[in-house]
Amino acid sequence: MTSGEFDISHIHLGERPLIVCDVDDVVLQFIGPFQLFLQSQGHAFLPRSFRLHGNIVSQTDGVEIEDQEVSRLIDEFFEAQELWQTPLDRVVETLDGLSEEADVLFLTAMQPRFQNQRRRLLDRMGLLFPLLATEQPKGPIVHALHASRSLPVVFIDDMARNLHSVRDHVADCLLIHLMPNSPVHRFAPAAADDITRATDWTHAAELIEAHFLSGTFTHAVPAA
Repeated sequence: MTSGEFDISHIHLGERPLIVCDVDDVVLQFIGPFQLFLQSQGHAFLPRSFRLHGNIVSQTDGVEIEDQEVSRLIDEFFEAQELWQTPLDRVVETLDGLSEEADVLFLTAMQPRFQNQRRRLLDRMGLLFPLLATEQPKGPIVHALHASRSLPVVFIDDMARNLHSVRDHVADCLLIHLMPNSPVHRFAPAAADDITRATDWTHAAELIEAHFLSGTFTHAVPAA
């Protein structure tokens, strides 16, 4: 089972609903820890738009950091993520409870070379679910994972473009927009009206449970 050049053949799903979940600012705090990391490097993040590039300045003179340097800082942060990132409120117990009736899979938009650090960090928190790290569009990957399964599927992310990508590739997927109340997320592009906004993980769990009970998902037609 592959999605383009991205191999997902090692992922084995049961005959249960599937929950595919983003990681940064959904499961693990990102923007807050990243700001602290920048301060440790003598920089500051100014929430002027929903971007990292163009919004990081030197604490010494306020001069904007060049894009190449910002990219290097992001890489350094992900290299050291185990020292900085912490889980969002109630995510560990909520996913643990949901995993009793559904398969949970993390799909993180991150260079695969940082997957081992992220795996160790999630494991340390008791979040032992499978992890896929890729910068490829998420819609085709969720489609390849779910294929023609006649079971409920849920996708959770903090970025509208990822939710729209999955919506365009996976029918009857419950799409949940879950993001922190941070200064930078106030600039985040709005998700389409057919995508459900969750206020926190408790709310997300209620939406997921209701989706599982509703039966509003596509039943695959058996082959003749």
